[in-house]
Amino acid sequence: MNSVKDLQNSTLETLQWFIFLLASSIALPIVIGSVYDMSLHEVSGLMQRTFFVVGIACFLQGLIGHRLPIVDGPAGIWISTFTVYAATAVESGRSLGETLQVLQTAMILTGLFLVIFGLFHLSQKMLSIFTPLVTGSFLFMLTIQLSGTFLQGMMGIGEKGSVAQLDATLISFFVFFFVLLFSILGKGPLKNYAILIGIGLGWVIYAIVHGQASADTSLPVIQIPEAFAWGLPVWDISMIPIAFITAIILLSNIVASLGAANQTMKGKNSFTPEEMNKGSYTLGINQGLSALFSSVAVVTLASSSGFMELTGQRRKRPFMYAAILLMLIAFFPPIVAFLSKIPSPVANAALLATFVQLMGIGLWNIVSEKLDQRRLTILGITFLTGIGLMFIPASAFVGLPGFAQNLVSNGLLMGTVMIILLEQLWKDK
Repeated sequence: MNSVKDLQNSTLETLQWFIFLLASSIALPIVIGSVYDMSLHEVSGLMQRTFFVVGIACFLQGLIGHRLPIVDGPAGIWISTFTVYAATAVESGRSLGETLQVLQTAMILTGLFLVIFGLFHLSQKMLSIFTPLVTGSFLFMLTIQLSGTFLQGMMGIGEKGSVAQLDATLISFFVFFFVLLFSILGKGPLKNYAILIGIGLGWVIYAIVHGQASADTSLPVIQIPEAFAWGLPVWDISMIPIAFITAIILLSNIVASLGAANQTMKGKNSFTPEEMNKGSYTLGINQGLSALFSSVAVVTLASSSGFMELTGQRRKRPFMYAAILLMLIAFFPPIVAFLSKIPSPVANAALLATFVQLMGIGLWNIVSEKLDQRRLTILGITFLTGIGLMFIPASAFVGLPGFAQNLVSNGLLMGTVMIILLEQLWKDK
């Protein structure tokens, strides 16, 4: 009887992890497709390759990396980079297609730096840089940056123009509060599988209101994800400093993710140097895989801890099963096409619910040390500058050199660099 119950729990936990992996991966390929004027067929291919890379990346982290149930998926820092380079492609006389090839080079170089950091144990030597103030501020700014994207998706902005859609907004906020309410106040399956149930209910309601799009019968049943679908990488020397800074920021992302996950799983915001080093070089390998399969580079998602906090799921095995399932499903375009029909407002609402917990973890990190005048001043400068830059369009910086454009137009990147420098240069007496 217990074995049957364990099987049921494992199946449901795997399914919920799978839905979270899917929700984390499905929106950003659509965003990139829109930015780079891709056809529906190209977006479908990008989504297929993204699923494949995310599945492999998560499995590798669980097997040889930090070995924790933390998702590697497409996220804000690379989306900002892709968007900035699309905006500056015309100014530099480069086509959008060639820009994607240059970005593949950026992913490879970033991956190379991360592998070097991990293999030569440089990652653990940088741990002193990532104080609770730095990691907490990073998590706080991350939630601020992505909250706008999630809210736009919840309101149907971008899908059907630039005006919020009332029906999409109502459905998405129903899902958002359903997931939050039952994950906090619910008991048993209703608490543990609130995200899964919420997305299922939201999908059904959305389908009733809007109808379900017809399936594309022209898709092949089985198809291997295409390598270098954007063409071979194009070398650009200006990518070297961008890749190095991005690798440093991704290290802060790993620190924040490992700390938040351990806080959720073990009640303490600490981890071993081995977890840091292995997580670093495995993320580097995953950057290379992202370039190989022409997808948006993956990032260690700190939101995984929010998911674990909401669902109460701590076991790694269902996470690994879900990663394998996502990887296998990428070989079947009809299934990818079906899953891509999960309404964007519903998926964004479920993701935003996990970020409520993530923001809480970030704030907990910030206040874990006494907020004296020095720390308050550093926080004020960081937030005013980093968050302020998030509201300025990338096109405002087209007159700057490519390296400076990518740095200044990315509020999260700029804010993280700033707080690291302030923490190191302004020492606590």
